[in-house]
Amino acid sequence: QVQLVESGGGSVQPGGSLRLSCVASGFTLEHYAIGWFRQAPGKEREGVSCISTNDNYYADSVKGRFTISRDNAKNTVFLQMNNLKPEDTALYYCSAGGPIRLCGWDNVIDYWGKGTQVTVAS
Repeated sequence: QVQLVESGGGSVQPGGSLRLSCVASGFTLEHYAIGWFRQAPGKEREGVSCISTNDNYYADSVKGRFTISRDNAKNTVFLQMNNLKPEDTALYYCSAGGPIRLCGWDNVIDYWGKGTQVTVAS
């Protein structure tokens, strides 16, 4: 059974950092493209970052602040979020697509986690 489980969300002040984790089970994560999406109240879901075997991708709004990485031995993808801003507040989802896909928002929507909440406020 394919499953994605996110963790690491929380409440931080502006300028703070969080590291989100996405643990996969039921498939080998390194063979898939993995995405992070977020959805704030009243807004549409938006792609944040993606990692595949050959490339990484970031939305313009998070470039230079967020870093995506993977630990294949742990079947886990991470999203390091630095210099967080109030506009980063959202429910963050991990997703996967594949096997053997390059990054692209439409390429990582086969499987979804349930999300982890990130709140950035003073």
